[in-house]
Amino acid sequence: MGYLDHISDLFSVSSPKKHKRKTMQIVEIKVKMDCDGCVRKVKSAASSSKGVKSVEVDQSKSRVTVKGYVDPKKVLKKIQETGKKAEMWPYVPYNLVHYPYAPQAYDKKAPKGYVKNVPQAYETSNNPNEEYTTLFSDENPNACSIM
Repeated sequence: MGYLDHISDLFSVSSPKKHKRKTMQIVEIKVKMDCDGCVRKVKSAASSSKGVKSVEVDQSKSRVTVKGYVDPKKVLKKIQETGKKAEMWPYVPYNLVHYPYAPQAYDKKAPKGYVKNVPQAYETSNNPNEEYTTLFSDENPNACSIM
């Protein structure tokens, strides 16, 4: 049996390429749509991509949500091929940011309850000395336990 196993290993039929399965993703894209024809055109373009499981279009918010085993860049490109201006969804819910009225974060064109996703809207500590001054402050209730 050793000789037959050796020959079967030499002439085995196997696929040299191993495809990795893509992960399930939710891709949100901002697309300006004016009428029902635009909605149909964008929906059919998005659903024609390989691996798409569902497509939801919200015309009032100008948002297309694609769920499936897809590459976000390929879905965006397919939608842009329809002639519509499309970009990845640039907004986050209003309650997830610390400073929603920060420069470049507040956008009048944003849907109700959303602001732009920019670094200025999130809380950051630019001054390291600020942390140490509040550490030993009288307003800090844990200051006595530190000293």
